[in-house]
Amino acid sequence: MAISSITERSIFFRIYAGLLLICFLVAFFGYFLMQAINQQRLQSYRESIATVAFYLGTASYDRRSVEEKEPWLMAVGREFGSEIHIVPMDSLELKGRELKRLKEGKSVVRYDEISRHSTVYHAIDNDGSVLSAELDRINERQIHAVMGFLLDELQHYPSLADKQAHLARLSQKFGYSMALLPLPTLGLDREQFDRLSAGKAVLSFDNENQRPHLSVMMASTIPNEVLVVTVPLFNFFSLDVIISIILICLLLVSFGVYALIFPLERRLQLLQMGVNKVAEGKLDTMVQVAGYDDIARLSSTFNTMTRHIKRLIESQRELTRAVSHELRTPVARIRFAVDMLADDDDYDSRQMQKQYIDEDIASLNELIDEILTYAKLEEGSPKMDWEMVCLKELLEQIERETNALGKPIAIQIKPPAQKVVAMADRRYLHRVVQNLAGNALRYAKSTIIISAGVKKGMAFVTVEDDGHGIPEADREKVFIPFARLDDSRTRASGGYGLGLSIVSRIAFWFSGNMSVDESPSLHGARFTMEWPVKQVGVVIVADELTGAKSEKKLIGTDE
Repeated sequence: MAISSITERSIFFRIYAGLLLICFLVAFFGYFLMQAINQQRLQSYRESIATVAFYLGTASYDRRSVEEKEPWLMAVGREFGSEIHIVPMDSLELKGRELKRLKEGKSVVRYDEISRHSTVYHAIDNDGSVLSAELDRINERQIHAVMGFLLDELQHYPSLADKQAHLARLSQKFGYSMALLPLPTLGLDREQFDRLSAGKAVLSFDNENQRPHLSVMMASTIPNEVLVVTVPLFNFFSLDVIISIILICLLLVSFGVYALIFPLERRLQLLQMGVNKVAEGKLDTMVQVAGYDDIARLSSTFNTMTRHIKRLIESQRELTRAVSHELRTPVARIRFAVDMLADDDDYDSRQMQKQYIDEDIASLNELIDEILTYAKLEEGSPKMDWEMVCLKELLEQIERETNALGKPIAIQIKPPAQKVVAMADRRYLHRVVQNLAGNALRYAKSTIIISAGVKKGMAFVTVEDDGHGIPEADREKVFIPFARLDDSRTRASGGYGLGLSIVSRIAFWFSGNMSVDESPSLHGARFTMEWPVKQVGVVIVADELTGAKSEKKLIGTDE
């Protein structure tokens, strides 16, 4: 589960893991590709070697008379160490490729991986038959036999020049060097010279060149002229093949890397397009959020930022319009009172006008304080002094302060147990409950109920009243700054329409939410704020946590 989470969330981990997987798969593919290529190359090598030997053998067979052919097959079979048969071509189950090779005068080799034996077929000219032999491994006896076939072939060319010309044609036909060379130019040692003199084949390996090869030498019928056939040895690690496979693997790796990077590049391009649109003033722009990685979180943050910027601009406009509207009435009253003071000589009347001016100034101060509080909460993240707050003590404090106002409204609290605490900024949490209680006092008929608690890791405070309540269609409007409803909650009830907006913003910065519905017991409005008992990424004083955990009941339970 943890590995899956890291894979989903970390771009670099995905890229590194993807590159590692690509390299592993490409190496795996490269290995099997080289094995397949080498098997094909080895098969071609076997068939090219067999074609030379059996071409010469069938040519020698064709030159024999009918009476000589059967003894010749037996003699050659003994020389090869394997029986040689003549079988009709129609009796063989030949594939298209094999049939084509036979018709082109080339040998077909069927290699058995289990027995490691090779069955060789070569067509006999104008006969419809095939020369067949089963061979194990190439040995010196077989090489000697093939050289004998070649010498027998050269007997039909009388002069040295004719022999050299025929060998040149065979070299061009099969791709192997065949020539008659003077004995002194070969640089043979005594043992090799003796073998040549005894009519045996001499083998010489040359590993010094880039491509190792085997030279087979045998004395010819011409004095001091030696038949030399040079056969390149099969190289499993051919430089050309290795370079080709490396280039293919690099191409596959580049495609794999492109497949890894392209989705990220595309998402970054979409994000850049979103930034450009926002720069042009299109604040409704939203980018797609896919997955849980860094780019997804960046896209989500970008969307949140654009929404916040748009809301700030709209809030600023609304605030400007609302403030100018709200200031107009008290300023007009102050202006009227000042004019009355200038024209009124009665002392009592002047004192009354002065009192009106003081009340309007106090009203302005209250409005300015509300505006500053709302603006502070709206502009950015305010500084929170997180602590573990006892909800019971908070409700008791609100009860005392509300009763001190002397309103004829019964205040009932339903506090949780003393041990129930929640992480919060006490000053802002107090402001929330105070605003909700003050709002309820303005609209309640006789009773308000204040309660708090913790359920399933979420703390809550609730304030209910027995007023007329709020219609369901208007419940979202009460949290809009300076919003006024057309029912019983009118301007005559007092306030500026910022109290619930401030409460809503505090809930936002508490990572919680505000809601309003109908009170089930009082049938008026019920306002509820919920927020997490523990704030993610917040560290508070150690002794507060220790004190909170010392209780028998864990934080987050309620009686």
